[in-house]
Amino acid sequence: MRIRVAAAVVSGAAVLSALALPVAAQAAVRTGAEAKLSSFTSRSVQPRDSLGNMKFSNAVINGGKDIVLGTTGTKTVNVTYTAKDESGVAVTEAFLWQGTDSSTTEGITGGLGTDDDPDCTETATQGTYTCKAVFNIHPATDMKDNGVAGTWKLFLGGWDLYANASYDDDVATTSIKKASTLTANATPEPVKKGKTITVTGKLARANWQTGKFAGYVSQPAKLQFRKKGSDTYTTLKTVKTNSTGVLKTTTTATVDGFYRYVFAGTTTTAAATAPGDFVDVR
Repeated sequence: MRIRVAAAVVSGAAVLSALALPVAAQAAVRTGAEAKLSSFTSRSVQPRDSLGNMKFSNAVINGGKDIVLGTTGTKTVNVTYTAKDESGVAVTEAFLWQGTDSSTTEGITGGLGTDDDPDCTETATQGTYTCKAVFNIHPATDMKDNGVAGTWKLFLGGWDLYANASYDDDVATTSIKKASTLTANATPEPVKKGKTITVTGKLARANWQTGKFAGYVSQPAKLQFRKKGSDTYTTLKTVKTNSTGVLKTTTTATVDGFYRYVFAGTTTTAAATAPGDFVDVR
């Protein structure tokens, strides 16, 4: 089931109410879709609240790394977690959502669901299951609003073998960020020792509304240099991008080596490092 990012996504409780309860409670396999789980909408929740006896823990989203999205293709994100219920675990559901209150449409700015039910396997400990959910995120269709970059929460719900519902709307958090690109070009090359080198570059990031990469304005990037034969880069100065994302500065050529720009990233945009551009000093 997929819920695309939207300004008015149905609330977390309502989202799960739309999910079908399996006709038969078989472990982690949806065998039918005939009964609505009204208990999810009969009670309101607030962030970090949970409902039911099933407990979710040990959640890891995307291997603990940020989810970085460009403008095209598909990003597959794996989420692993533990579900525990003395009455057994029939099936679980997983969502990534953003907002302040999962019980209201106004409190949600975005939501993403899985295409298939998570796969859960019972461990040697009765009632304890290890689960894996797979999110296939398509930036071109799922991420229509640039404002949804930032912190997202993991919403997990499930049913025990007696069809009792549980959920927790804040099991773990992750960052969904826009991909960025960075270039560097040092000229002239070759250059005489002691002469000035101009290093230009451009920092761009994904724009989910236009489906293109655009210059990232007024952002700091470090100009770094690595001497030929060395493995270590040294920061020379910090430069800010202009109104189109362009970087430009000068430095003095002393020895052969590589120049590059490094962008540390922000809460909404991934870090980027330009390939080193070699300059021959004569």
